[in-house]
Amino acid sequence: MVSLFNDTQKGETPVPRSDHALFARDSVVWRVHGDVTSMMVGGVAGLLLQMLHPAVLAGVWDHSNFRTDMHGRLRRTARFISTTTYADAAQARAAMATVRRIHQRVSGRLPDGTPYQANDPESLAWVHVTETTSFLDAWIRYAEPLMPIAEQDRYFAQMARVGEALGAAPVPRSRAEARQIIQWFRPQLKVDERTREVARLVLGRGNGRIGDAPRRLTMQAAVDLLPPWARTLHGLAVSPLERPLVRAGTFGVAQTLRWAFR
Repeated sequence: MVSLFNDTQKGETPVPRSDHALFARDSVVWRVHGDVTSMMVGGVAGLLLQMLHPAVLAGVWDHSNFRTDMHGRLRRTARFISTTTYADAAQARAAMATVRRIHQRVSGRLPDGTPYQANDPESLAWVHVTETTSFLDAWIRYAEPLMPIAEQDRYFAQMARVGEALGAAPVPRSRAEARQIIQWFRPQLKVDERTREVARLVLGRGNGRIGDAPRRLTMQAAVDLLPPWARTLHGLAVSPLERPLVRAGTFGVAQTLRWAFR
C-alpha cells in the first residue's frame, strides 16, 4: 500500500520474483498482482478514491511534484507494489521502511486549518482499503469474475501485512470488513478544486495526445470501476452506451497481454 505520489524507488530495473517473498507463489496476492491490465485499471481507480480524503489529498498537493512527474510516480508506485509482492522479504521490508520515513516528513494543515500527517493511521487506512479493494475489483472484472468470496477474503487478509507494516489502522481482513471501513470513511470525503485538478492530471484529460487509445481506455475502465457514489462525487461518468465497449475493449487488451507474457 502506497500513495501514487511517494518517491519510493528511483531505479527502473525489474524486480526479481523470489521464493522468499512476503507472499507464497501460490498466494492470492501473487495471482491478483500479476495481471498487468487489471492492476493498471485498479491502480487508477484507487487513486481517484484516495484523493477524496482531504488529508490524503493535502499530502499530495503540498508535498508532491505530481504536476511535472505524474508518469514517473506511477512507475515508482508500480515498483513498490512489485517489490512488496514478489521480491525477497528483506527488500519488501526495506521498501516499506522507506515509505514510513518519507511519510514522517509529510505534514501540514488543511485549508480549514486542521493539521494532518501522512503517517496518521486512519489516513493510511483509507489509502490501503481503497487500493486493495480497487485492485481486487479490477481483477474480478477482467480476470476472475467468479472468484469465491473465501478467496477475496484471503486477499484482504494477506494484504493486511503490508497495511500494518506501513502503520494503517484499521486494516480489513475480509471483503465485508473492507466494505465497512469504506462506509465509515464516506462522511469525511469531499471534492474541491484541488481534487478536480489532481483527478484531471491522473486521467490525462485535455492533453490532446494522439495515438494514446490504450491509455484512454484504461482511464475509462478505471472510472467505470468506481462505486457510483464516488463517480458522483468526482462528476465522472461512463455512459450506458460506452460501458460495454469499455469493458469489452479492456478485456481484449488484458487477454492480449496475458497471451504475450505467457
